[in-house]
Amino acid sequence: MSQVPNAYLGVWKRRLIQRRSGHSDSETAVYWLQTPRLFADLRIPNHPLPGLALEKLSDAQHLALSEQQGFAGVTQVDTDICQWHRNMDYQPVNGDEDIGRMHFETSDCLIETALDDSYYEIWDRLPRSVGVCRGQWLQAVDDPTRQACLLLAGDYFLFAASRPEPLPPGPDLRTLLSHSESREKTLSLLACELSFGQHSAGEAPWKIECSTLPANIGQVLLPASVDPNAPDLFASEAVLSSLGTFMPPGGWCCAPDP
Repeated sequence: MSQVPNAYLGVWKRRLIQRRSGHSDSETAVYWLQTPRLFADLRIPNHPLPGLALEKLSDAQHLALSEQQGFAGVTQVDTDICQWHRNMDYQPVNGDEDIGRMHFETSDCLIETALDDSYYEIWDRLPRSVGVCRGQWLQAVDDPTRQACLLLAGDYFLFAASRPEPLPPGPDLRTLLSHSESREKTLSLLACELSFGQHSAGEAPWKIECSTLPANIGQVLLPASVDPNAPDLFASEAVLSSLGTFMPPGGWCCAPDP
């Protein structure tokens, strides 16, 4: 699979989605970080929750978390058709293709339209996301089936990591939670992390601004001592042994792109 065109690189924030049904949404916080091959996408509904660990949130708050979306994988572009192959997903896999027709209104404004015209989305590129753009797919040292990725674009980062336990089949995460037989099981269903924020080119700690885990917001993914532009960033044992809230016991190691 070839690299995506340079025009797509950076962080895109969704301004609006308009559906054929008449429903529109400009409130959900949606960020799409695109590197030359890898991408990650984070979508957090506008219902602020307290910045607490999962085990300290109520059942109702857990259900609110189940409305979040996030996914990561490889992007494929063919002329004006863009397809996002999800190799990691916050929600259960439903078999639907994530594919749209793309049109650049300007270099920093992108219109995505469904192939069946059922929706269109307006995306704006964040100015400070232009610059060094790269990413690395990861896997757990002690469990190669558990995957993660760290993506960088300009001053921004997005870290995504799958759950320690695979998500069982189901129509959506809310349904799985409603059928959970224990609180422990509920917590495991929600233990998928996508955290987005800024590192300010290494001049400040890597501060998380938006995350599927409310307790992470305002926290630090990596310290300021970690240079995001370092050539050996993805080979750093200090980085790979400290990434994420639910880090595998043996840490992460680099893996080929999926």
